[in-house]
Parts: sequence; structure tokens; C-alpha cells
Amino acid sequence: MPFSSRRITLRHRSADGFGRLTQAVRSFIFSDPENFALRCATVGVVRIALSAVAAGLLAVGVLSAPPVAAEPPPAPPAPECNDPSCVPGIQPGAVLGAPCTNTTYYVFGVTSWGRIVFCGSPRRKEPRWFRSLELRGIKIEGANCSGRDGEMAQAPDGLFLSCDTRNGAATWTRGDI
Repeated sequence: MPFSSRRITLRHRSADGFGRLTQAVRSFIFSDPENFALRCATVGVVRIALSAVAAGLLAVGVLSAPPVAAEPPPAPPAPECNDPSCVPGIQPGAVLGAPCTNTTYYVFGVTSWGRIVFCGSPRRKEPRWFRSLELRGIKIEGANCSGRDGEMAQAPDGLFLSCDTRNGAATWTRGDI
């Protein structure tokens, strides 16, 4: 293979102390095989450098990503409700002894003079409004209610609850059974 040489000129611009661009010219003489080896080595170094930078950026991205929550945060607890003023669904204008419609959910009403009443069905007859015992606000079915025997409450979903003692434990149970 005949030996041939080429002259490669690399130009580099840099700013001098006065802000002007100066040009330095460097010339090298390489053979064709040397030129080829030089180009391959340069490409290889660039590829390795870019691969290292990409891997580093990927690692930083993975490590700095915020953790993904498996579940949404729990809802804040509902404010405590221990009297009729915070019970939703109380029907205004109820009349003692008058017919009513629902004996299971949202059964409470209030008379024109402010008396709390509930819709009940005595001995499986037509439901009507009765005087309510003490209404203790919103309670959870099955929760402890010791010391409140016979008192009434409403569950968060509107279910009518009564405090009953069964098997030695006082708990809020369904008031319609």
C-alpha cells in the first residue's frame, strides 16, 4: 500500500486580553492509516464520554425523583358531633303523631317549637312522629355508648342508631330493629 500523507490543519480561536479573536493554526502531517486511527479514537472517546454523562444523568434522575405514594393520604377526621345542632338531615316542621315516611335513614325531625322527634313504626303500624329521647349527634354503629342507655344518634350515612346494652356491652345499634 503506497504511503501517502496529508496535511491536517486544526484551527482554534481564542480571545486575547483585549477581547479580540486571534487565530492559531497548527498543522500536522499524518499518514492515511494514522488519520483513520485518530478519527476512530476520537469517536470512541466521545461515545464513552457521552455514555458516561447519560448514565450519570439517568442515575441522578432516578435517585432524585420523589417517591410515588401507593395510596392517597387519609382524609382528615370529621369534627366531633355530640348534639342535634350538627346532625344533618333533620326535617323541619314535624308534627307529633303525624305520619312520616322513613324509619331507617334520616329519621329525625324538629317541631315548630324546637322539640326533636323521630320517625318510628310502633308494632308494625304506619310510621309516625314520636318524641325523641336525647339525641347525641353523629356516632359510629357498634361503638361504645356506656352510660347512654336508650339515647339516640345518627350514623354518618344517616342510619338511625340507639344505645342498647346487649351481652353486657352498651353499643350504638340500628334503631329500626
